[in-house]
Amino acid sequence: MDVRLRSADLATIWPQALAWPDYLASDEDKAQAWTRTAETITLTTPQRALLAGFTRQIRVLMVSGIWCGDCVRQGPIAQAIAEAAPGVELRFIDRDHPASPIGAMRINDGERVPVTLFMAEDFEPVQLLGDRTLQYYRHMAAQQIGAACPVPGAGLPEDVQNGVIQDWIDATERVHLLLRLSNRLRQRHGD
Repeated sequence: MDVRLRSADLATIWPQALAWPDYLASDEDKAQAWTRTAETITLTTPQRALLAGFTRQIRVLMVSGIWCGDCVRQGPIAQAIAEAAPGVELRFIDRDHPASPIGAMRINDGERVPVTLFMAEDFEPVQLLGDRTLQYYRHMAAQQIGAACPVPGAGLPEDVQNGVIQDWIDATERVHLLLRLSNRLRQRHGD
């Protein structure tokens, strides 16, 4: 992972990134797949309760491609989490946008998408998640390492999708706890 972004850089990029409805409006034809996927995302009652209890603001920047299948699978999950967690603010920026930080967020020497950067309220980078979660890599390995090959474009089994959702929730919770326990933020907020 090669992250060289400073909070000042991210504060400049943030206003150029788009909220969910604006991002989907950038290509209404390709957005249909995102909308269909969003309709399949269900957070459990305990997951919603956990997310609703977050007290720190978390800025989440997803570098994406509206054309990207992995982005179609994960962007709606990130959006569902943002909707359930009042302190989570999610924005999307296209990988090819002039302000995209993708060059500073390379993974395994590639400009992969989606790559998601979790930040504190003041744009301090906290965690990078990309390009796929552990559950999805396990699914891919089961399909590609061995005798079976996946059918292109096939949907995810429900247990895999639920595992990917949990991976995203775990990553978001980790960031929240890191920010909640941060000495500099506890001093700032007096808690």
